[in-house]
Amino acid sequence: MNNFVIIVDSASDLPLNLIKENNLCLVGLKCNFKNKEYIEDENMTLTYSEFYKGIREGEIPTTSQVNTFTFYENFEKYVKEGRSVIYPAFSSNLSGTINGAELARKDILENYPDADITIIDTKCASLGYGLLVIKACLLKNEGASKDDIINYINDTAPKIHHLVLMDDLNYLKRGGRLSGTAATLGSILQVKPLVKMNSEGKLINYSKTKGRKKGIATLFKEFEENAVDINSQKVIAISHSDCIEDANRLAEMIKEKYEVEIIIDYIGCVIGSHTGAGTIGLFFLGKNR
Repeated sequence: MNNFVIIVDSASDLPLNLIKENNLCLVGLKCNFKNKEYIEDENMTLTYSEFYKGIREGEIPTTSQVNTFTFYENFEKYVKEGRSVIYPAFSSNLSGTINGAELARKDILENYPDADITIIDTKCASLGYGLLVIKACLLKNEGASKDDIINYINDTAPKIHHLVLMDDLNYLKRGGRLSGTAATLGSILQVKPLVKMNSEGKLINYSKTKGRKKGIATLFKEFEENAVDINSQKVIAISHSDCIEDANRLAEMIKEKYEVEIIIDYIGCVIGSHTGAGTIGLFFLGKNR
């Protein structure tokens, strides 16, 4: 029976239209910007243009975790309807968000012993996380069962590659997402650092290039070397922190050679608080990372 719902948090960076089309429940993470707290709602309350303009002008946003009660409310809504819940979560090695969900699940089970809630640490982020969820939704829409979806997410998440070209690694260093040594090495000689997600869901600095053009070319090369059955993937994703021209350039390089649909959207405010402006990410299916 298809009587279950998929919950996703805003670190997935999914466009609002895809969230609505797939009947996803969105849990907004928190961003503190210009001394005001925002619940991330995919470019509605705090627009991406305003956010990245502020960053370029020297604003330093911060993030905070979703409280347990927020997850409890979302879980309880569906439990009361007799529906099962699947929550594929933002990588636990980048955020403690999943901990709040686990505590909420524990509280729900104390009050609703028959509740069926599955929480999965995807070890993914941004549109890598979003791409995984959309592919799961496609299966759900085709009639896949709850267990089918859970198995798919567990099997596929380790194969979603995250390749990221950044302008400045100091944002990741400041947020504790990357070591100080890695950030310093990435800044030498004004090179453009390349970052990827490893199998543990951690970001690692793995290469560098001279200039944006070479960096984008490197992303394309890495994509061709690491992706599997490219034409059969149907959908890949590109996210960017206010550098749409670069995102479109990368998309054109891919479409010139492969017949795939490409989702392009902004890196949201929560992820963007740790990447800064001028970041571009490429997400696709490959071998286990």
